[in-house]
Amino acid sequence: MFEVIIIGGSYSGLSAGMALGRALRNVLIIDAGQPCNQQTPHSHNFITQDGKTPKEISQLAKQQVEKYDTVKFYDGLVVNTIKTSGGFEITTNKKDTFLTEKIIFATGIKDIMPNIKGFASCWGISVIHCPYCHGYEVKNIKTGILANGNNAFHYAQLISNWTKDLTVFTNGKSTLTVEQTDKIKQHNIAIIEKEVIALEHINGKLKEIIFTDNSSFELKALYARPEFKHHTNIPEKLGCELTEHGLLKVDMFQKTTVKNILACGDNASLFRSVSVAVASGNMAGAFLNNQMTEKEF
Repeated sequence: MFEVIIIGGSYSGLSAGMALGRALRNVLIIDAGQPCNQQTPHSHNFITQDGKTPKEISQLAKQQVEKYDTVKFYDGLVVNTIKTSGGFEITTNKKDTFLTEKIIFATGIKDIMPNIKGFASCWGISVIHCPYCHGYEVKNIKTGILANGNNAFHYAQLISNWTKDLTVFTNGKSTLTVEQTDKIKQHNIAIIEKEVIALEHINGKLKEIIFTDNSSFELKALYARPEFKHHTNIPEKLGCELTEHGLLKVDMFQKTTVKNILACGDNASLFRSVSVAVASGNMAGAFLNNQMTEKEF
């Protein structure tokens, strides 16, 4: 029996675990070891950790959380969770069962790679989603945007701050409005509507984009925002609502729409970065402890 079980042991989960461990709470962190950025060579825009690999950051974080003896760790995958009279019963893929009063879902999300050869191999290396995380490293080089419609327009506005050598690839007929198209072209950004079939690369480092007509376009970096899915549908089964973007709906304290269930990290935030994940985990842990002390006092 644990006061809190944290499902997911990456940045947000470990941050929540530290906040609760320092508050002397009896906590279990269950982690399956599948972070979404495991292929990314370096993490940026996180002060004191800038330039370190994601693995370095998470390993150090875990070592620091392990110092708090009220926090325990379990390697495994949660396969089922049911409500009980006292809270929740959690079952893992190893058929172990744990009881808890409260749950924090720090399960992240899983990116769905498009049917473009080479995309997955480049993802997180030279095909990137966030200029705040990686834009400085690919500044002022030949860069593409693989998007259409409003996403393409937003990216064009944003990425033009990091490079002027920019091209939009809509991967088929453009759905940009006339006004958006004119605005993009005013900034000397070309729009190519050919369908993309492959990304030519060496060890994840992009060389050129290949189209279905066998023509190609030289590139060094490509911004894209693929579709995603949650690692688990357990929160939904428990009644947690989703936002219009498909993320877990939370308030400023990381509370979901179900009592005693919180969520933090990428599964509940449009801003996918290590620093934001850490901050949201800290908030979730601190809020839960405050909630428990109010009940106990």
